[in-house]
Amino acid sequence: MQVDYPTLAAVIESLTEGEDDPIALMATVACEVHHSDDRFDWTGFYRVVAPGLLKIGPYQGGHGCLSIPFERGVCGAAARTGEIQIVPDVDAFPGHIACSSTTRSEIVLPVRNGKGELIGVFDIDSNQPDAFDAEDARALDGILRSVFGRLRG
Repeated sequence: MQVDYPTLAAVIESLTEGEDDPIALMATVACEVHHSDDRFDWTGFYRVVAPGLLKIGPYQGGHGCLSIPFERGVCGAAARTGEIQIVPDVDAFPGHIACSSTTRSEIVLPVRNGKGELIGVFDIDSNQPDAFDAEDARALDGILRSVFGRLRG
């Protein structure tokens, strides 16, 4: 099964309409995205809880790392730079944090509220190498902007 992004976006939009609680939104997005594609082995959010620090938020899949400093790993790189990270081979990523031994590739997207403030990152791991591409980045970024862009902080 491979994700149908237009349908996924419409479902998420419908489920989250009128909701302004960031944790409820994260839980809904993580669940819907996780179950939309067989490539998605771990799907979840890391929330900004202090300057330079991410903590686990709602997720689907096995256990995740509890805390990630901005200086470490793929999630930290996305938070630090504000740029989408697509990693075809996690073993080749300097400073990769191995939260799961089955992860082979990863995509991490910054999540911003309507004021443009970084509130977290959205992390998807795959047990397949080179599982993510520019289309995944574009579509997932659009979903995140639509859902979290309505939050005012």
